[in-house]
Amino acid sequence: MKVKIAPSILSCDFSRLGEEVAAAQAAGADLLHADIMDGVFVPSLSFGPLIVAAVRRSTSLPVAAHLMVREPDLLIEECVKAGASSVTVHLEACLHLHRVVERIRALGASPGVALNPATPVGMLESIMPFVESVTVMTVNPGYAGQEFIREAAGKIGQVRSMAAAGGRCIEVVVDGGITGKTASECVRQGASILVAGSFIFGSRDIESRVKALRNIACPGCLP
Repeated sequence: MKVKIAPSILSCDFSRLGEEVAAAQAAGADLLHADIMDGVFVPSLSFGPLIVAAVRRSTSLPVAAHLMVREPDLLIEECVKAGASSVTVHLEACLHLHRVVERIRALGASPGVALNPATPVGMLESIMPFVESVTVMTVNPGYAGQEFIREAAGKIGQVRSMAAAGGRCIEVVVDGGITGKTASECVRQGASILVAGSFIFGSRDIESRVKALRNIACPGCLP
């Protein structure tokens, strides 16, 4: 399975959003990741579907919307209309998770569910047959640039095993603290998508950072 690189626009210079998104695509990124935060479910307030639409206009890559919000139902349709090809909601935020997941699918997007570091993988058992991706948070959501939580990374293999036991082939996304050092551990444990924000967009050389992750995710794939 190819491991995909998903730069997180949360760490972009928003005065140069289109330029930085284009640079990430040119460097070989596989998709763009958009963290939408409401200042309630998580401490920070980030951006909404208008930014998803701006990214959509700036790239031909898929755009993944990650809703770190208390009421994801209010934003799902707007995100899909803005151009998100997938929408991930937090298990912890959804009282009626199956209904939310099925609404994402009905709107034409790929549904995903995310787990905070303290949430056990076992809580995924009932929803696993209905999602196309699981995001393992390796930081507490809400801020860019946090330190990687290695204990949370142990869930990657657990998620992969649970999916395999149910005959599912899903994307296992890892989000938080991804760098050249932590990416290799995540890949070994079975991650298929690496979300990286500060590591990529916090650098003056976006191309070299994307290629560094690509070399870790797929040694020998670079020319």
